[in-house]
Amino acid sequence: MVCRLAIATGRAERDPSQDLRGALVTPKTKHRAAIVEPKAIGALLRAIDGYDGHVPTRAGLLLLALTFVRPKELRQAEWNEFDLEAAVWTLPAEKMKMRRPHRVPLSVQALVIVRNLQSLSGKGRYLFPSIRTILRPISENTLNAALRRLGYGTNEVTPHGFRSMASVRLNEMGRWNPDAIERQLAHQESNDVRRAYTHAAEFWTERVRMMQVWADYLDTLRQGGEIVPLRSAGY
Repeated sequence: MVCRLAIATGRAERDPSQDLRGALVTPKTKHRAAIVEPKAIGALLRAIDGYDGHVPTRAGLLLLALTFVRPKELRQAEWNEFDLEAAVWTLPAEKMKMRRPHRVPLSVQALVIVRNLQSLSGKGRYLFPSIRTILRPISENTLNAALRRLGYGTNEVTPHGFRSMASVRLNEMGRWNPDAIERQLAHQESNDVRRAYTHAAEFWTERVRMMQVWADYLDTLRQGGEIVPLRSAGY
C-alpha cells in the first residue's frame, strides 16, 4: 500500500515489493489440541487406563502425562538415560529442541511405569521399541493412533497437548514459580537475560516436589474424587 501510494504521488516509479512476491512465506502456527479442564483430564486418564492395545503404548501415554516431555523425546527415550535409584531421567542435549541437557524428576508413579517396562524392553536400547524391530523406537504416529483408538479426535487432544495440560494446571495451582514450570517444560526464553537466568537457575528442588504433586494430582483426577485446590493442600 505504501509503494502504491508512492507511485500515485510521484515519489516512486515502481513497486519493489513485487520482487518479493512468493519469496517470503508466512509462518504457520500449528495448533495442538489439549485437554485442560480437570474432569476431562480425569476422563482421559481413565480411558488410557482402559487402553487394550500394545502395553508399552499405554505406558507411553501415561508417562507422557506424568513427565510432559515432548512426544519425540518420549519416543526416543533410552534406558541409559534413566537413573532409577536417583529417580531422574536425563535427556542429552542432542535430543532436546533447545540443544541443552534436560533433567526430568521421576515421581513415584513414573518410576513404577518405567520399572514395569524393564521386563518388556529392558534388554534393548529403547523404552519404547518399534513392534517391527527393537533397533528403532516407535513411530511418531503410534501415540496419535492410540488416542484416536480411545475415541479422541485430533481437535480434542494430541500427544503434544499433554504439555499444555501440565502448563495450564500447574500455573493455576498458584504455588509454583513460573520459571520452574518453564524450566521443566524445557522452554526457550526469548529474552537473552531471562534465558541466561532460567538456564542457570535449575529450580531443581522445587521441580522435584512439583512433579510428585503433579502425579498425585493426576491420580486424584483419575479417581474422579473431590478436587482439592493444591495451593492449600498439605503438601
